[in-house]
Amino acid sequence: MGVDLQAVLDEAMQLPEADHLTLVSRLMQSLPPSDMGVSVDDPELAAELDRRFAQTDDGVAWSQLKAEG
Repeated sequence: MGVDLQAVLDEAMQLPEADHLTLVSRLMQSLPPSDMGVSVDDPELAAELDRRFAQTDDGVAWSQLKAEG
């Protein structure tokens, strides 16, 4: 089965922004641990992500940044 990576990416970009993180997480979990620079189970990464998610009220949505770009 031939898969057009660009077509998959284009489809993924049509997902709601909240689904992007889920997709990325699942892709990262599918990689062997030696291929990743950080583990999705790394407590320091989890703490950093929690900190960033807590700041979302002050943040700007990627779609807005992309539109302004």
